[in-house]
Amino acid sequence: MKKILVAGIGAGALIALGAVAPANAAEDNAMLSVLHGVPDLVVDVYVNDELTLDDFQPGDLAGPLELPAGTYSVAITASDAADASSPAIGPVDLPLEAGGNYTAVAHLDADGNPTATLFTNDVSDIAAGQGRLTVRHTAAAPAVDVLAGGSPVITNLANPDEATLDLPAGTVSASVAAAGTTDPVIGPADVDVAEGTLTIVYAWGSLEDENLALAVQTVTGMHSSPDGVPAGSAGLAATNSPEQQLRVWGAIGFGALAMVALAAALLRKSVAAKAER
Repeated sequence: MKKILVAGIGAGALIALGAVAPANAAEDNAMLSVLHGVPDLVVDVYVNDELTLDDFQPGDLAGPLELPAGTYSVAITASDAADASSPAIGPVDLPLEAGGNYTAVAHLDADGNPTATLFTNDVSDIAAGQGRLTVRHTAAAPAVDVLAGGSPVITNLANPDEATLDLPAGTVSASVAAAGTTDPVIGPADVDVAEGTLTIVYAWGSLEDENLALAVQTVTGMHSSPDGVPAGSAGLAATNSPEQQLRVWGAIGFGALAMVALAAALLRKSVAAKAER
C-alpha cells in the first residue's frame, strides 16, 4: 500500500505539472503551416538555413509547425540545391507572434513571378452554428469574384489579398470568375464549411498557363459554445486551443490527485485498525 501511495503521489505531481506545461507551450509558441502554390516546381524549404521541407510538391500543404515566437528567415530553393545560398524565392523574414496561427504561401504574383506571402489565420471564436470561410488569391491572374451558388459573395479580390465570411455551417458550391463576370475559371467545387472551423480556400496557379487550382486548409477549435471541442485540422496536426488543453489536463490532474487522497485515507484507516487490534 505504501508503494502504491508513493507511486500515486509521483504520478499526481507529474500530471499536475502537465496541466500547466501544454498551455504554456501553446501560449508561448506560434503555429505555422506552409503551402506550395507555384506550379511545375518541386522545391526545398529552408528555415534559418536549415532544410525543413524536402521535395515539396506543388499544391502540398505542410504543418502546422509549432515554433517559438520570433522572426524566421525562409528560403525556397530548387529541390536539388545543396543549400539555401541561391533561393528561387526569398529569403523572406516571417515574424511570428506568440499564440498566432499563420500560413506561409509560396506562389505566383499577379504577373507570374514567384513570391511568398505570410497570412495570419483568423482563429477567433465563431458563433454557434456557424463556420468561417476565408478565400485567398495567390494565383497569376487578375482580380476575381468568388461565387456561391452562382452569385458573387466576394468581389474584386486581387493577388495577394484575402476576404473572410462567417457563414451558417453547411456545404457551399463555390467558384472563381474574373471580376465582374460569372463564367468560372475555377470550379464550381463543393466546400464544406464546418461549425467552429476556419476553412481557407486558396486560388493558385496561372491563368495564362491554364493550370489554376484550389487548395483547402482547415483549422478547428473556434467554437464559441461551451460544448465545442477542438478536433484538429483536416490533413494537419491538431491545433487545440490553450484554454481547452488547460481544462482537459486540469481535470485529469484533479482526478489523479483525488485517487491519491483516497489511497492515503485507506492507508490511514488500515493503520488505525491494526493499532486497535
